[in-house]
Amino acid sequence: MIEKFKNQFRTFYFSVVAITLLAVTVIAFMLFWGNGLFQPNPTAQKIYFADNISPTHQILIDKFNKVHTGKIEVVPIDLPFEKFSTNERKELLIRYLRSKSDRIDVFSVDQIWVPRFAKWTEPLNRYINQLQREQIIEPALKTCYYKNNLVALPSYFDLGMLYINTEMLLKQPNYNSIKKELDNSITWDRFIELGQGLNLGKKPFYLFPADDYEGLMCSFIELLESQNSKIFDSDTIRIQTPAAEKALRLLVDLVNKYRLSPKSVLDSRESECYRTYIYDDGIFLRGWSGLDVWYKNNIGPQDVSQKYSIVPLPHFKNGKPVSIIGGWNMMLSKYSTNKNEAVEFIKFMISEEAQKLLFEKGGYLPVNKNLYENKSFLATYPEIAFYERIISTGVSRPFLDKYTRCSDVIAHYLNLAIKKEIGIKEALATAEKVINSGEFFIK
Repeated sequence: MIEKFKNQFRTFYFSVVAITLLAVTVIAFMLFWGNGLFQPNPTAQKIYFADNISPTHQILIDKFNKVHTGKIEVVPIDLPFEKFSTNERKELLIRYLRSKSDRIDVFSVDQIWVPRFAKWTEPLNRYINQLQREQIIEPALKTCYYKNNLVALPSYFDLGMLYINTEMLLKQPNYNSIKKELDNSITWDRFIELGQGLNLGKKPFYLFPADDYEGLMCSFIELLESQNSKIFDSDTIRIQTPAAEKALRLLVDLVNKYRLSPKSVLDSRESECYRTYIYDDGIFLRGWSGLDVWYKNNIGPQDVSQKYSIVPLPHFKNGKPVSIIGGWNMMLSKYSTNKNEAVEFIKFMISEEAQKLLFEKGGYLPVNKNLYENKSFLATYPEIAFYERIISTGVSRPFLDKYTRCSDVIAHYLNLAIKKEIGIKEALATAEKVINSGEFFIK
C-alpha cells in the first residue's frame, strides 16, 4: 500500500515538475519573442527595377537595400545599353507590360517615351507632394507629366554636346582661334571648312550615330530646331520642308560629299561611335555628357577628362545653337503589388545624396535642383556651369503619343538617305506618307 502511494506521488511530482518547466519555457519564449530576441528575420518586399544597371546604379541599389534591410529589397533587372538599343529596350518593356505581369515594379524609359508608357503606369500625384516636385529642375520635371498627371520622375538628365580631342586639336597652329569659335558654337559652314583644312590622314574628323534608331533622330531634330523648324504641325507630320531637306542634306554630305564622317557611322549607335572616336583618334564627336566615365567603365581606368573637352554643337548660319534634351525617367508599373515600397526607392533615387553620387561616379547630370545651388559642389565641378549654359539652348523632342512610331519611320528613311540608297526628297516624302497614312510599318 505504501509502495503504491509512493509510486503515485512520484508520478504526480514528475508531472508537476514537467508542467512547471513547460509553463516557464512557454512564458520565457513569449517574453523573449516579444522583445525581439528570437524574432525571425522578416521577409523583405522585393522591388524589381529594370534599367541599364551601371556600376553607379548598383552602388545606389546596395545603399538603399542596406538602409531598408528586412523591409525592402531592390532587385535589379539589367538592360545594358551595350546590348539593347533604346528602340529594342522600348519594345521589350512594352511586351512585358502588356502581359500585365507584376514582376517589374519600377522601370526606366527614355523621357520621350513617357506618353507611350503612361497607360501602363501608376500616377504619382498622391505619392509625390509639391515640395518634392520643386526639388527637381524644370526641364526634367516637365517631361514627367502626361495629361496633367505626374506619371514619372527623372532618374538623370542629358544634353547633346560636341566633344573635342584636345590633344589632336592642340597640334594645329591656330588652335586658340579655333577653340574660341568652338566655345561659342561654330557654324556648320566653318566646321566643314575646318575639317577640309586639316590633314588628318585616316583619322575621322566628325563622328555621329547614324544608325536606324532614335540617336539619329536627335541629330536631325537639332538641325531642324536650329532653323526654328519642327517636325510636327499641330498633330500632323510635316517634313517635306526646305528646313528638313537642309538638315538631311547636311547629314548626307558629311558622310558622302565632304567625307568628314566615316561610313562606319551608318551602322553605329552611341557606343560604337564612342569606341571609334577613342580607338581611331577622332577629332570631334556628337555625344552625351559623361564620356570620361563611359571610358572608365568600358575602355580603361585612365582619366581622359582633360583629353576630351566639351563645347556646344555647331549651328546653321543665321540659325541658333541647339542641343537636344535627353535623359531617362523612372515609372511605376500599375501592375506592381508593392507600390508604396517602389515609391520609396524612386524617392531615394531623386534625393540629393543619390543624384550627387550618380554625377560623381557615373557622369549622369543631376536632376536635383539643390546641387545646382550648392556652392561647394559647383566649385568642385566647374563644368556644371557649362551644362547650365547648354540647358538654356535645350529643346525637347515632340512630347506626343505618336512620336515613338513616327521617329521609328523617319529614322529608317533618314538612314537610307545617308546610305545613298534613296534620295533626300524621296526619303522625306516616303516617311511623311507612311506616317500620315497610318500604314503598318515594318522595316
